[in-house]
Parts: sequence; structure tokens; C-alpha cells
Amino acid sequence: MDTARHRVWRPVTPLDIGATWGTLRRGAGDPAWTVAGGALWRGVRTPAGPATLRLPRRTPDAPVAAQAWGAGADWLLERLPRMLGEEDDTRGFTPVHEPVARALRLHPGWRVPRTGLVLEALVPAVIEQKVTGQEAFSGWRRMVLRFGEPAPGPGSGLGLRVPPSAETLVGVPSWEWLRAGVSPQRADTVLRVVRVAARMEECTSLTHAAARARLTAIPGVGVWTAAETAQRALGDPDAVSFGDYHVAANIGWALTGRPVDDRALVGVLEPYVGQRYRVQRLLELSGAMRPRRGPRMAPRTHLPISRPRGR
Repeated sequence: MDTARHRVWRPVTPLDIGATWGTLRRGAGDPAWTVAGGALWRGVRTPAGPATLRLPRRTPDAPVAAQAWGAGADWLLERLPRMLGEEDDTRGFTPVHEPVARALRLHPGWRVPRTGLVLEALVPAVIEQKVTGQEAFSGWRRMVLRFGEPAPGPGSGLGLRVPPSAETLVGVPSWEWLRAGVSPQRADTVLRVVRVAARMEECTSLTHAAARARLTAIPGVGVWTAAETAQRALGDPDAVSFGDYHVAANIGWALTGRPVDDRALVGVLEPYVGQRYRVQRLLELSGAMRPRRGPRMAPRTHLPISRPRGR
């Protein structure tokens, strides 16, 4: 078994790890994420190699006592505070709507994370484009189970997986994407992304605006996908998920009493420019969503099917 590396770090402000890293989990069945023995376990692919990370349960004011195994353990532990939002800057963020102020009071330990792992955020975001959450999460789960690898150290005994590398994804044949439920359009976008993986990972050293420009220069990566990536990997507090099926309507309902579209959302969030994603996520965490009406969308399949001639 790999030797464990250890790090104890005391955040300067309250930290809720579950809330801060909640968006990193890709559905309830995410093979790279599990909770066992009173701890959060993650399988992570770092630039130094795969790693298993263990974070025991703690109170928001307690130190973070982390353990890691694998070739990427030291890389992961060195950057853990930044990944957990230590550099998240809330200066200038003043709620002007009571639902936002209430959400901030309810979740003082939430921070905008900055994992520094662009592909870890970008590839699942591409897979999640324009499909239901069930479809998106099942597609990613199947790809990780099929092409990922067992997490180092005790992670493997928990069934934890490390997501596949860019090199592995480049070699995935088209029928495997279909088998995972990922449409050809999204699979092609993933391939375009992973073929320039080094350029994508360089986004961590760019300004938020420059990073968005580089991400959206890839055909198939739009504003929504870039924002979903920046929220997780780049610590961008302004990266609103414009283009999302629900986000604009939910924020509009929470702040104005009625659903709005993306165009109107720009005006609603104007007082928060520079911190607009902070509003989005705080409202999500507090459950400020419009009432749902109608049945959920049924899962679709992207596998080819035969049809009778003439139809």
C-alpha cells in the first residue's frame, strides 16, 4: 500500500468543505467521490499523477486534517487550502436582496473553490451540455468506471476511481462514447478539449477574462461550459451559468418573485457584478428555487436504433 502523506491546516475563517466542494461531485454515483468511515474520499488526477484524498468530518472552525496517497499526494496537499477556497475574496460583496443576505448567513463556511484542475471540471461539463442531470451524471460515471483507474492506497478498497487522463480519452473509440450515453457532438467536443489539454490547464495562470476567452475558443465550448469550469477550477466568483435551463429562472424567482431569462438576469444581477456566481451558488445552497411544475424529462438514449423502412 502507498505511504500516506499528511497535512493539518487551520483555515482563517469558517470552512464548510461539503458546501465548498459540493459542485465537484458529479451525481450521487460519482466513482471519484465517496463518504466512508466519517470522512470524504476523493480520487483526483493531478499533474503529478493520481491521488486519493481523505478529509475527516470536522466542525467549520476545526483544522483540516488531510491524508493523501499516490504519486499526486504531495501536489494535492500543497494546494489544498487554495482548492478549498482560501483565496476566495469576498471584499465588495454586499447583499442588496434579503434572500441573498439570508443565504449568506446560513452558509458562512461556503467558498468559491479553486481546484486548479481544468480538465477535471471541463470534461464533465461538456458531457453535461443540454441533457438532463440523470443523463449527464450517468455518462460521466460510465466513462470513469470504464476508462479511469483504481485510486491509490486505501481508495481502491473503497471502490474509488481516478478519472481518465487526457491521453486515455483521446483514444476512446466512438462506440464507447455512445455506449456511455454521450452523443457524438459532445464526444467530439471532449476530444477537441483533451487534444489541447496543456493549453486548457494553462488557464489557471490567466485572468478570468482571458481564461474564458481561451475556453470558448474551442468549438463546442460555450459560455455555460466555460462558466461551469471556472466556478470549480479557477475560483471565478463572477462565472454565472448563463444558458442553463434553470439558473436564470430560479434566480429571478428568488430575487424578483418571477422567473426571468438570461437577458433579464443580467439586469437583476447588475449590483453584484464581479461576484455574480456567489449569488447563484448561495441561492442554490439555501434552496431558493422556483416551484417545479409538470413531469420530469425522461432519459434519452444516443445509441442508434433501427426503424422500419418508410419512416
